[in-house]
Amino acid sequence: MAGAISRRSVLAGAAGVAGATVGLGRAGAAGATPAADITAVTGVTVIDAAGGARRHQNVLVRGGHVLDAGDTHRVPVPHGARVVDGRGKFLIPGLADMHTHATEIDPTDPEMYVVNGVTTTRQMSSSDAVRGWRRDIESGARLGPRWAVGSSIVDGAPSLWEGLGVPYIAVADPAQGRAAVRREVEAGADFIKTYTRLSRESFHAIAAESRRAGIPFLGHVPDFVQLTEASDAGLHSIEHLFEFWYDTSRDEQRLRREIARIAIAGGDYAGWFTKLHPIEYAAARSYDKSKAARVFERLARNGTHVTPTLTVHWTCDVPDDVPHDDPRFRYASANTLGYWQWATENIYLKGRTPKESVERRELFARRMRLAGELARAGVPLMTGTDLGTAYLLPGFSLHDELRLLVQAGLSPAQALRAATLEPARSLGRRDQGTVERGKVADLVLLDADPLRDITNTTRINSVFVRGHLIDPAARSRMLAEIEAAVQGIAPTGVVPAAAGCACHGGGAPRMS
Repeated sequence: MAGAISRRSVLAGAAGVAGATVGLGRAGAAGATPAADITAVTGVTVIDAAGGARRHQNVLVRGGHVLDAGDTHRVPVPHGARVVDGRGKFLIPGLADMHTHATEIDPTDPEMYVVNGVTTTRQMSSSDAVRGWRRDIESGARLGPRWAVGSSIVDGAPSLWEGLGVPYIAVADPAQGRAAVRREVEAGADFIKTYTRLSRESFHAIAAESRRAGIPFLGHVPDFVQLTEASDAGLHSIEHLFEFWYDTSRDEQRLRREIARIAIAGGDYAGWFTKLHPIEYAAARSYDKSKAARVFERLARNGTHVTPTLTVHWTCDVPDDVPHDDPRFRYASANTLGYWQWATENIYLKGRTPKESVERRELFARRMRLAGELARAGVPLMTGTDLGTAYLLPGFSLHDELRLLVQAGLSPAQALRAATLEPARSLGRRDQGTVERGKVADLVLLDADPLRDITNTTRINSVFVRGHLIDPAARSRMLAEIEAAVQGIAPTGVVPAAAGCACHGGGAPRMS
């Protein structure tokens, strides 16, 4: 895929063009004034989770950091600085997508993130492409987000991912679970990704080995493990809202016995999705509010983050509601569009009856209420999309997640916190998530107030990425170049070979 990127070097060039366009010089350059390497956003309203909305602010950026930020009377604009007029505009920290599976089908993901204001991503399964993109970004050869890259998916045996082209490790017992952690730590993973079919014993072995290695473990709560048990064991973040219903059901013990009786063959992801549905639906309908409150209090006390990924629940639960003529889909290639259609028909809709469709619509409404209840209970939430699933786009879909979180009951300020400060805290990055002196200059300048209407996060004027300013003209060029690049990818006509998130890489190692 490196060759495909090389043929689209215009995309990487857009980063350099953006920097040149806005006059970002280097300190000590010939003829440079003392402030020539400073960009000042003047008279802007700053919005972040630390100080709320602060009007009439000057924000100075030098290199990759915020040099200073404060009231216009306190923070003067240095003579010779590049000035961006922020009057009537709103400056927020860069956004984070904390659940992605970036795709090799379209090699434009890094640029699509940053033009949409997403400056941090957490890659939930290892990928040669993503590791290569991260090297290019960190070397300055390409403009893209800061990337935390996890392990291969660590699943039980048999694994749901057998034969689907996704890099996974199937572990059959605790010894294999511990070996998987050691292997992935040695390979350089930033965290261990746990998955759905791990046995209880293997899950706890992975937890213990991860703690010993000093690496976070996070992901799916396995079918055979309670949420509170996983949280107490140190699961760093819970991904999706699938497993919440069992811990919060007044009929939990009976339903868990039913789960244990269901056999899922290796590679039968669609079978898992279908066979578990009646049990999940029964659990959701037997929701016990007082029991749920105790579960949520425990998660909050443990500091366990939750990434609801409402966008993926929307596309999986009610795919008929997903518009297939979204104008943003012009940034997806024919191969991606073909994969989306294949995955929807062969994974999420395969075997689905009209009755199940009605039930899944109800489940999605319940998931929305659940996200709101988690927020009100003080459980720290984070934004994530599960990019790699049908009809989700890098960057664009993060704004859909923000909208869904607000519809679920979060305030716009809470939704922004889930996209900025909470991801920074989860990743242990003290220099991100707010707009303050010394913080990383990952910033998004908006033309409208996101606290008034969260959809205003799409009203992007400019983006700072590591201090590099993508101004409106450069942003328009990048979007046009992304569209041209993906439309120029020749259709392969081999959609199933790229299915099951095969875009995450090839090979399916098994621990022995």
